[in-house]
Amino acid sequence: MMKVMNEQEFLDIQNSLREKINLTDCFEKDNIKNVAGVDLAYWTKDGHEYAVCCIVVIEYKTHEVIEKQQYSGKIKVPYIAGFLAFRELPLILETVKKLNIEPDLFMFDGNGFLHPRHMGIATHASFYLKKATIGVAKSYYRVREGLDYTEPGMTAGSFTDIVCDSEVYGRVLRTHTGVKPVFVSVGNFISLNTATEITMNLVGKDSHIPVPTRLADLETHTARTDIIQRL
Repeated sequence: MMKVMNEQEFLDIQNSLREKINLTDCFEKDNIKNVAGVDLAYWTKDGHEYAVCCIVVIEYKTHEVIEKQQYSGKIKVPYIAGFLAFRELPLILETVKKLNIEPDLFMFDGNGFLHPRHMGIATHASFYLKKATIGVAKSYYRVREGLDYTEPGMTAGSFTDIVCDSEVYGRVLRTHTGVKPVFVSVGNFISLNTATEITMNLVGKDSHIPVPTRLADLETHTARTDIIQRL
């Protein structure tokens, strides 16, 4: 995949994978034991762009951290809007290789189905991870010019759906009463209702962001600082 540098080829890959997206639950919810949070942080050195990917695996019911892994390297694909996965997936897959525990589900600090072609990082990565995935973004990704969202109610658990051409792309979810919402979209092999339920179950008292991606985000900032200081 890293040899593909042409935008049309990126588009062809996304369109071919898009046909295989499964928006149903391909697992038993009661069997979920471990959930992995995935995030990346970037920096630039000598005109080159680098990133570190951090994965934090937690126990689903207790939110206890049971494993952390990271992998860093040079970014070899330039930024092109709508094709983020081609930049990030190589580092993600290298980090996954280092895991000793096999997560039952992966949660990404980003989008999945909430994407112009339904191929955000959470969806794209699922075809390589072979696991159910969820995208939970902190900011809104407008998939079409002028497509805004409706604020959900102010109580925890309130949500509104993001609909485009009668198709539900994602969900605006209030995880804590009175705080700003997050943007949930399925990655793959899972329904939006189940993704919403799991997201709510993974929110702790300290933040409106689910524990796996919140911890992964914190790990990336620490890891990036440590790496830059060693350079």
